[in-house]
Amino acid sequence: MANWRRHYRGAFSDEFLDGDLVAEWRTAWSSRLSSPGGTSTVLAEDDAGLAGLVHVVFDEDGSWGSLIDGLHVSPRRRRTGLGTELLSRAAEAVTERARGGALYLWVLEQNTAAQEFYLALGGTCAERAAVAAPGGVSSRLTGSPVKLRFTWPDATVLARPEARRGQPNPA
Repeated sequence: MANWRRHYRGAFSDEFLDGDLVAEWRTAWSSRLSSPGGTSTVLAEDDAGLAGLVHVVFDEDGSWGSLIDGLHVSPRRRRTGLGTELLSRAAEAVTERARGGALYLWVLEQNTAAQEFYLALGGTCAERAAVAAPGGVSSRLTGSPVKLRFTWPDATVLARPEARRGQPNPA
């Protein structure tokens, strides 16, 4: 929840972010995990509990491919390689289970740290779009936030072992 509150502040209303996000997440994730067909979720745990997760929806878009519909890393595990590992695991699942090999995700325009991470892993910013209100409730937005679509036309690039280590991929 701390990540969401920090990275979504300014795009989502303070009232929403300071409210019961646990209930919001429980509802969203219960739905995702109760019908896992066409998806993959990878959880990373350490001695302190849940350290991160990634959720991918296979072949979600005919043009863009499979959607990373959640990539979260605990603040205590930032800059440890966990985000790269989780993204790599999602890419491996796409190469094994999806019909197409492309992969994409959305990130808030204000989340420049995440954008730098995706660019370092070979992602390309391909599109800007308006952020949809959480739960369809317009009062949960602050202003008119924008999200960016980052793409990887070939998920195998992210699935390589050198990508998991955060090293440049050989040309």
